[in-house]
Amino acid sequence: MTEHTSGIAGQLADALRPFLRGDLPVRLKAWDGSVAGPVDAPLVVLTSPDAVRRLLRHPGELGAAQAYVTGELDVPGDLDHALTRAFAVARERGRPGPAALARAVRTAVRIGALGRPPGPPASQARIRGRLHSKLRDRSAISFHYDLGNEFYELVLDPQLAYSCGYHSSPGQPLEDAQRAKLSLICRKLGLEPGMTLLDVGCGWGSLALHAAEHFGARVTGITIAAEQKRLIERRIRERGLEDRVTIELRDYRDAVGEHDAVASIEMGEHVGQDNYPAYAAVLQRSVRPGGRVLVQQMSRTGRWPGGGPFIESFIAPDMYMRPVGETVAFLERAGLEVRDVHALREHYVLTVAGWLDNLRRNRERLVELMGEEVVRVWELYLVGGSMAFRDGRMGVDQILMVRPGAAHTLAPVRDW
Repeated sequence: MTEHTSGIAGQLADALRPFLRGDLPVRLKAWDGSVAGPVDAPLVVLTSPDAVRRLLRHPGELGAAQAYVTGELDVPGDLDHALTRAFAVARERGRPGPAALARAVRTAVRIGALGRPPGPPASQARIRGRLHSKLRDRSAISFHYDLGNEFYELVLDPQLAYSCGYHSSPGQPLEDAQRAKLSLICRKLGLEPGMTLLDVGCGWGSLALHAAEHFGARVTGITIAAEQKRLIERRIRERGLEDRVTIELRDYRDAVGEHDAVASIEMGEHVGQDNYPAYAAVLQRSVRPGGRVLVQQMSRTGRWPGGGPFIESFIAPDMYMRPVGETVAFLERAGLEVRDVHALREHYVLTVAGWLDNLRRNRERLVELMGEEVVRVWELYLVGGSMAFRDGRMGVDQILMVRPGAAHTLAPVRDW
C-alpha cells in the first residue's frame, strides 16, 4: 500500500516518478511533515530543502551522501535496508525526457528548493596537488588515517588491524578473527625467529607487533601517517619490542634494504593505477631471492575503481581498485612469481559488522571526539562497504608470491 499526501513529499514523489519508473522505493517524510511512499518501506526523512538542493546539484550518490552526513537527510531505521532498496531502484531508473525534467524544476521552485546549494560538508576531502605525488599521497593518507588514534581504538579491535579478518565462523569475535588473520599471514610468509620482515604500509602496527611477538621476526614497518607512527612506537615500548620492531615515517617508494619476507596489507589500493608498477617493483626488490611476498588487497569491477563518489570524496581520496586478475598481472610483470590467491570476500562482511558494532556501542564518545558529521560519514561508509562485499561488487584477496632466483628453493606449500 502506498500513502500519498498533497504536501511536499507528495509533490516530490510525483516529480520523481519518471526518474524511478514508478513509485518511491522508500517512505518519504518531508520537512513540512507530509509523507509519501509505501507504508512498509524504509523511512527516509528530508529535514531541510537543502537536501533537495544538494541532490539537484549532485544527482545520485554524492548529493545523497552530502545530505545524509549533514543531517539534512536522515534514515531513522535500518540504513542497510534503505540503501539496498535505493540501489535496486537506481539500477532500473529511467531516462526522463525534457518534459519530466521541466516538471522536476517546477516542483523544486514550488517547494522552495531551487537555489544555490550549501557548500561541501566540512568532512568532505579537499586534496590538492599532482595525483599520487608524494605530497598529495601524504595529504590523502593523513585525511583518512590521522583522525586521531582514540577514534580508531574505539572502532577497530584491540590490535588496531584495519583490514579484513579471517573468520572461522560468523560468531567469532572480531579480535580473534584479526589475530587469526595475522597468524595466517605470518605462516604464509614462512616467518621464523630471526627472519627480517618489511611491512609496507604498516598501519597501527598490528602485523609488525604480531610477527615480532609471536613469530620472533625482526620487523621494519613503514608508514606516511604520523599519528600511526606515534601509537606504534608507544606499543613497541609497552611490549618491550624495541630490539625487534622499527617504524619509519617513509613513502613506499623510498623503501630500502633487502628482507627475508615482505607484506603489504590493504595498502596497494592507495598507490593508484599508474603507480602500481612502481609499487610492485618495490615489493620485488625489497625481498631476497627465494623470499616470500604477501599482498592483501581489495578488488573491484565495473565503474568507479575508486569506490564511487562517496568513498572518493569522504573516505579515501585517490584510491584505485581493479579486478584481482589485473593486480596479479602487475605483480608478475614486476618479476614476482604468484603461488597462491586466497579470496576472503565473505570474511570482510563479518569484519565490517564488528567495526559497525563498535561504532554504535561507542557512538556517544565518538561524537564527543569528532562531531556528529564525521560519525555519520563512518556509519554510511561501513554500511555501504558491508553491502559492497556482501553483494560481490568488491572483493579482497591475499596474494602470495616468491621472488625467483634462489638455488635449491622449494616452492611454498600450503602449510598454513
